[in-house]
Amino acid sequence: MAEIIDGKKISAEIKEELKEKVASLKSQGIEGCLAVVQVGDDPASCVYVRNKKKACEYIGIKSKSYELPAETTQEELLKLIGQLNEDASVNGILVQLPLPSHIDEKTIINGISPKKDVDGFHPESVGSLTIGQPGFVSCTPAGIIELLKRSHVNIDGKNCVIVGRSNIVGKPMALLMLRENATVTITHSHTKNLQDICKTADILIVAIGKNKFITGDYIKEGAVVIDVGIHRDENNKLSGDVKFDEAEKKASLITPVPGGVGPMTIAMLMYNCVKAMTGMKD
Repeated sequence: MAEIIDGKKISAEIKEELKEKVASLKSQGIEGCLAVVQVGDDPASCVYVRNKKKACEYIGIKSKSYELPAETTQEELLKLIGQLNEDASVNGILVQLPLPSHIDEKTIINGISPKKDVDGFHPESVGSLTIGQPGFVSCTPAGIIELLKRSHVNIDGKNCVIVGRSNIVGKPMALLMLRENATVTITHSHTKNLQDICKTADILIVAIGKNKFITGDYIKEGAVVIDVGIHRDENNKLSGDVKFDEAEKKASLITPVPGGVGPMTIAMLMYNCVKAMTGMKD
């Protein structure tokens, strides 16, 4: 039976460390401020934004909130981002996704200054990650690395299979695992023999967006299983991309849903905010 990786506990440890760092920076006269921009009132986005503001308050940095109506134009949003780019009191800018359909997300992400891109989505941030230069790293993949390291998982030389190739999780995850000297395979909807490939994984990271898609038959005995998916059923019960009860019997370590990867995303956002306070130094 697998040991459960407690993302809540590990994220709380990281936030405590950041709280100390922020206090130390404040004693040197360095303040932090995250600008959070939300367009429309999508219920899930409202919850995420509230959690991000609470996390800022907890570690001791300010947050500025911009709640814009759903009919806000792309030009109006870009104008606000331009003002925040120029505002020296703001270290980080976060535009909550998804945006309404009349706004192009790519254009908005590209409009944020790479120096304030705490989500790690800007092409310059992604390019820096690709060639190993300093920069902001997408929060969910960065959080997964912390989960593995703080659970004493040795990544060096291990076979890592990533299910999913999104720009937000799959691709940056592969780059981070390469940085840690894993041998990485990325799989996706066109992959042949997915089950056979997954069974080669010492570390299996699943971010496919399909509820309980990965069953016990996909998992090698003793593998580490990281489930990035999150799905809500008609009874409001949460589950992931992995069929937990089957996977738990095969894996050595596994993340639950909820309480696994989710809390780490906000912890690493706070990590990036503190990094922004120090001019990108860790």
